[in-house]
Amino acid sequence: MERTQQIRYFLFSQYLADGIRVTLEIIIPAVVFSYLGNFETGITISLGAVCISISDGPGPVVHKRNGMLYCNIFVFIMALLTGLLNNNILLLGVLILLSTFIFTMFSVYGDRASSIGTASLLIMILTMSSLHPPGEIITGSLEILAGGLWYMSIALLFYRITPYRPAQRSLGDCIHETANYLLIKSEMYNPATDLEEQYRKLLDQQVIVNEKQDIVRELLFKNRELIKESSHSGRLLVLTFVDVVDLFEHIMASWYDYALLRKNFATTGILEEVSAIVKNIAREMDNIGEAIQSNSSYKKQFELIPSLKNFKEKIDAINDKSSTITLKKILLNLRNLGEKVDEILNYFNEKRIEKGALRSKKEYAKFVTHQKINGVVLKNNLTITSSIFRHSFRMMITCGVGYAIAKLISHGHHSYWILMTIIIILKPGFSLTKQKNFDRLMGTISGGFMGLLILTFIDNQNILFALIVFFMIGTYTFIRLNYIVMVFFLTPYVLILFHFLGLGAVNIAGERLADTAIASLLAFLASYFLFPHWESEQLQGYMASVLKANIDYLKKLKEQLFGNKISSLDYKLVRKELFVSTANLSSALHRMLSEPKSKQKHRKEIYEFVVLNHVLSSNIASLAPAMVNNDKSYPKEIIKPIKRTILNLEKNLKLLDETYIVNTDETDKQLSFIEKSAPDSSLNDQLNFIYKISEDIGKVTKVIAQ
Repeated sequence: MERTQQIRYFLFSQYLADGIRVTLEIIIPAVVFSYLGNFETGITISLGAVCISISDGPGPVVHKRNGMLYCNIFVFIMALLTGLLNNNILLLGVLILLSTFIFTMFSVYGDRASSIGTASLLIMILTMSSLHPPGEIITGSLEILAGGLWYMSIALLFYRITPYRPAQRSLGDCIHETANYLLIKSEMYNPATDLEEQYRKLLDQQVIVNEKQDIVRELLFKNRELIKESSHSGRLLVLTFVDVVDLFEHIMASWYDYALLRKNFATTGILEEVSAIVKNIAREMDNIGEAIQSNSSYKKQFELIPSLKNFKEKIDAINDKSSTITLKKILLNLRNLGEKVDEILNYFNEKRIEKGALRSKKEYAKFVTHQKINGVVLKNNLTITSSIFRHSFRMMITCGVGYAIAKLISHGHHSYWILMTIIIILKPGFSLTKQKNFDRLMGTISGGFMGLLILTFIDNQNILFALIVFFMIGTYTFIRLNYIVMVFFLTPYVLILFHFLGLGAVNIAGERLADTAIASLLAFLASYFLFPHWESEQLQGYMASVLKANIDYLKKLKEQLFGNKISSLDYKLVRKELFVSTANLSSALHRMLSEPKSKQKHRKEIYEFVVLNHVLSSNIASLAPAMVNNDKSYPKEIIKPIKRTILNLEKNLKLLDETYIVNTDETDKQLSFIEKSAPDSSLNDQLNFIYKISEDIGKVTKVIAQ
């Protein structure tokens, strides 16, 4: 059933939808002009479509439109320049050096600008071996522009016809990954699993969930059509996404001392019962996500109440009542978790929307990042201290060496594959370059073997054309999903294409593999020796961001404890910042672990820091939601541990970031404090536990900061 679910998620995913659409947009010009007897023109137009497809990343329609428009302009200019200069080796070499540096610097403006730079470099590389008179160069460049405009027009038409489907698919995918996070967490209760391994999986999955949430935020909160008052479908998507983020926070907040739970209840079988219930809730979430993604109806399949009744009976049967307090908390948490999932189920209820439920566009804009496009940003990064500047310089040198090898050593006709491979696999960080290197080589070898088998045993041209379409769909489906699978599909697609063009597939396969190996070696050496970017040198910045986010989170909690009502908007903004900073730190740690061991500094301590901050964030999150918009005031004794925790974290932050200024907390005098309630021992115990965690974080931070 789980395998079937995965298949359905894939079949209704945005990745497959884009793969089919992009394939059609690219292949239609070639097919049409082939029937008209002008196959070469069709290929050139399709080439323009290929380049513009690179800039067609996830995001709101207006960003897609602007991105593809600028991409068309730059691709046309580069096609024209390359055509005019490629008859002169030296001038072409200068163009390669300058353009690789300039277009790599585009990444200072974000992922979409970076993809525009990649498309511009790609058209330069693909046209650098073509020699034509000036008239044909201009005509060819215009044909490439026509292909780009064709792709842009059809892509925008698709989004106009189905404006909600990308958001639906992305929301369903987000729920799916959140359900996977809950599945991993269910194993924390299972005495048979390794706790440390589950923590690693949990941190890795948190990175994925955060990425999915960012994609949905971009699609929803930057798209006026989806958040306007008159759009029922858009409002429904926005409100459901808010419920999903709240649910994820609830999952994060449900933290317990799992080692102690196992010690006390491993032999009772009750922990396996908890694990089974959590898995069933996760599967219910997965089913909901799949229904939203496929735009189909859904009825609740798992009834939680009978399972909770059975669980409660097992708790009551335990003789030692003092040891069941934690189990009763788990019972309550499971009930609340089920209620959160039921709120997401309201997506399928026509009465879900209530007037005034949505925030204003200005408020939603606070949840997404806004990239400034101006000369100041570029100027500030034109320094050796900028990682993007160093990467651009590294890319320029590596492509220059690759160009020299292609002209002086390589005897193949398609040695531009060296430069193409370099611009694809050479990344700012060593670990990313290493992974891309491995994926490229393995994908090329396995895909080349597949392509040669097909060409050896299949002669039917219609079958081969159908296989080209199949491999194209695979290529453009996995281009943003799985790089090694994408290369596996791309290689036979290229080999069959060259077979249609009358070129020897065996020679092409060998040439492609040789050029890929050369480029992989150059990229590896460049990432290791040319201004290397080691994650261990960047981690303190990520750690500081996490501490800052936890401090802000605690300060909001303290305001509420003082009796100062905080808005749900302010609370959710600090919560979002915490999610993002924690995911960034976990991702950086994962990248560091794939680097050479000699470059991994304080590996164990950083991992411990990440886990402790996860525990800290979970415990803060378990307190904060109940206090937001709660008029209850708290006794003065409750404030002391939280103030001590903030002071502790600020001292730790100062060790990682010397520019941070510790506040003397004069603002406390301005906060209204009314002591009415009796002391809450449970709350006090949890706040003292949070303080203890901050002390443990301090010990690890001191070691790392030395």
